[in-house]
Amino acid sequence: MSVDDPRRDAELLSAATRDPEAFGVLYRRYENPLLLYFLKRTRSPELAADLTAEVFAAALVSHRRYRPSRGPVSAWLYGIASNKLADSRRRSAVEDRARRKLAMEPLPLADDDIDRIEALTESGAADLLELVENLPEDQRRALKARVIEERPYDEIAARMRCSPAVVRKRVSRAVATLRREIGEEAS
Repeated sequence: MSVDDPRRDAELLSAATRDPEAFGVLYRRYENPLLLYFLKRTRSPELAADLTAEVFAAALVSHRRYRPSRGPVSAWLYGIASNKLADSRRRSAVEDRARRKLAMEPLPLADDDIDRIEALTESGAADLLELVENLPEDQRRALKARVIEERPYDEIAARMRCSPAVVRKRVSRAVATLRREIGEEAS
């Protein structure tokens, strides 16, 4: 079971019922990005880990409701993540409804798990995510669609209602801005 599995995210998700390892691949692909997403917003490794687990539990329970025509699996997962974060903030605690549906006991977070999550931020990944969030909207959307969601330029152009050349330029400008910002931070 490898993150480098050649199957696309949608294939892995649809195979989850008959092939639990497929969901494991999907989990490994998005565990760290989701941890960073939550860590940036909560500043709590424990809460970030809990919310990440909630996202995957909810995704496993409701994976049959995913529709590829509505967007990539990554967007679907981040939509779940956004909802879980809002729920957590409203109630000041992580809902464990999905975990109960799966009859899963909460997993205690070991010190080395917390260290691994904190190492993600120390590696600069959280800073990079913040830099991406500060890009102009058109560049950010183009960069995320091309780099994170791995969409072809033609598809991105159709969704953004512009030409593939414009999308390429937006991605290029976003990358140049990130390189410049990272270079300035290192100085």
